[in-house]
Amino acid sequence: MSANVTVLGLGSMGTALAGAFLSAGHRTTVWNRTPGKAGALVAKGAAEALDPAAAVTASELVVVCLATYGSVHEVLEPVADSLAGRTLVNLTSGTPEEARETAAWAAAHGAEYLDGGIMTTPPGIGNPEFMLLYSGERAVFDVRRPVLAALGDPVHLGADAGLASLYDTALLGLMWSTLTGWLHGAALVGADGGEKATAFTEVADRWMKAVGFFMNTYAPQVDAGTYPGDDATLDVHAAAIEHLVHASEARGIASGLPEIFRDLTRRGIEAGHGRDSWARLVELVREDGRK
Repeated sequence: MSANVTVLGLGSMGTALAGAFLSAGHRTTVWNRTPGKAGALVAKGAAEALDPAAAVTASELVVVCLATYGSVHEVLEPVADSLAGRTLVNLTSGTPEEARETAAWAAAHGAEYLDGGIMTTPPGIGNPEFMLLYSGERAVFDVRRPVLAALGDPVHLGADAGLASLYDTALLGLMWSTLTGWLHGAALVGADGGEKATAFTEVADRWMKAVGFFMNTYAPQVDAGTYPGDDATLDVHAAAIEHLVHASEARGIASGLPEIFRDLTRRGIEAGHGRDSWARLVELVREDGRK
């Protein structure tokens, strides 16, 4: 069913969000601090509000996507009273602390609040293969889910408004770590015979399925705090890491990653955990593991 939706902020991501709502048949109102960005959306059927007050009052669902949480408050503070009875969905990137503070602020002004994390770039908006993470009251999410599904697959993480931001940050860390490891591997494989990154990636893509299996195997160990070395112990990993260090140094491939792996593994072994699984290293990654 069609709904009234407002999108505040028409950067590349905000424009993509508004476009997806329009494509799904929702009556979409848009506003941007810098004029002149709404033309293409208006041509597709969007209504352009002249100011934040008009934008907020146009819809029961208000989606905001600005540069910072500070910008969110700058825009919404003057029209805070208009938020009462509406649902504010904040897809601005920030910290869990900012998300919780904004949730409390919204509640104080009578608004329902969901915080969100967009796990794609603008071209992926509208594709159900990509996730958008949400945190906040489940009942609020359930009501708004059919409309939010226009943006991508909506995933609810819990009532704590800070969870979407926390997951977003953690998942980006996983992405950067994975992509840097992939770049290191592509450079390493290409150093000897000029192998193309595309050839390496075909094999690496299949390997990532095994890596996903390893994560699902180790996750219950992390939750339980027990780390049986049934598949491969830290001692075994340490020997293989030395091969990676040697091969990288011999070819002048210097990302710093092999040394990180070696040092972390050595710390685990020196602490007496050489016969435990790789998951044991979570104790060193955690702050209390370094005390």
